[in-house]
Amino acid sequence: MESLEALEARVAAQAVNLPEMYGKVDFSITPERFAGSLDIPSMQLNEGDEPVRRRLLSDPEKVARARAYTMLGDATSDAYAALMPKYGFRGLISMLTEACDKGVENVPDAPKELVAFIREMEDTPDWIDMRLIEAGARVSRNPMANLSPFVVRGAFVATFLNKYSALPMALTGTLSHETAVRRIKETASFFTTTSLPGALERFGPGFKSAAMVRLMHSMVRFNVLRGSAKWDVNVYGIPVPQVDQMPAGTIAVFLLAFQMMRAGRTEFTPAERAFVEFNRYRCWLLGLPEDLLATTPQGIYDAMTVYSGTLRDGYDDETCGALVRATMAAYFPSDKSLKSRLFNWAERSFARVYFNRQFLRGDTTGKAKQMGVELRPYDLPLFVALAGFIFGREKLYALALRTPGLRKWADKRLIDKLNKLLVEYGHAEYTTDPSQYHDETIREQHGHAKAA
Repeated sequence: MESLEALEARVAAQAVNLPEMYGKVDFSITPERFAGSLDIPSMQLNEGDEPVRRRLLSDPEKVARARAYTMLGDATSDAYAALMPKYGFRGLISMLTEACDKGVENVPDAPKELVAFIREMEDTPDWIDMRLIEAGARVSRNPMANLSPFVVRGAFVATFLNKYSALPMALTGTLSHETAVRRIKETASFFTTTSLPGALERFGPGFKSAAMVRLMHSMVRFNVLRGSAKWDVNVYGIPVPQVDQMPAGTIAVFLLAFQMMRAGRTEFTPAERAFVEFNRYRCWLLGLPEDLLATTPQGIYDAMTVYSGTLRDGYDDETCGALVRATMAAYFPSDKSLKSRLFNWAERSFARVYFNRQFLRGDTTGKAKQMGVELRPYDLPLFVALAGFIFGREKLYALALRTPGLRKWADKRLIDKLNKLLVEYGHAEYTTDPSQYHDETIREQHGHAKAA
């Protein structure tokens, strides 16, 4: 584990190493968003986590680490994104695409920042076992093919519960239905792609998708810090810090760890271990440091509790509510056929129940109604009926995957389903165009970049 001193030095060095992005940021501050003491209300997952939060926050070094990660971006990807005024955002995307497809050594006049970006992703750490990663991808294909299409909307909405972490999405135009659809499909496409065979190998499509997601996040940081008058570092810290990416990347393993702990289990099965390692490596490719990627059920639970327990509670309907409502109202399928419209209706209803149960914990405070995701009379019966079908099919596939004579057939069927889903999701752009931002100063800067 990296020492606290080294971590804090790395955080402070961002202003020195990348002044065009971080030069105006005072990294010695503790932003308002950071709930580092028990008297500050936090986004802890539920009331039962309060004793755990109390235990974790009693450790000064753990609190200091959490604060440091709150102010840490992605130094390597950020440096490449900071070239946007010179190359334009489409130029950066084009060079990164070519580097992923052909190797960075084959990109004419590749800037040193791009070389460093690709080389860092190629430098696979010693704790990675690619055979285990492939086994984990195989395990993930069943839920990705059968469950994910019905829960991706609800899981995506969960990222909008807090104004401190949700504001970057609002600034990038996600308040519109059209943009919400694109963001959902990009997210679904990334997780689906990375579950395919060999996807996370060096020249696999998952490796490329991870690079694009990293760059998109860095572009958000660059555009927001350089040009958004709405962003106050003293309140929000830096946009999309590394720690904000952890929940989305590890939510599946957190839910697994949480269920295990409730059942009194402390060790992963071989298949569960492969699934955990697959998720850890995928997050590492996204730029998350190993320190944020725990390996045990207790460690995973504690990491998520530290995150939610140090993120100040804050709901702003103008930001959070608008993002939730835009996402829930979005039409997801690629066509308007009767089958697609029925799927969209059923999936949206399923997502409401899933979101309420998993992330609002059966809310009794009225927040669901305030956000516009309260349950309607038919939502729960429809959820029960769909859940029986979805989880029944998932269990049948799980049984087939354990049966020697059916294993290959079942896996091939799942791969075919994933590829069909990718066609439905369409081509993921993984870009953040400054012209889409709700801030005139950013639009003006984008005009200067184009002129250059």
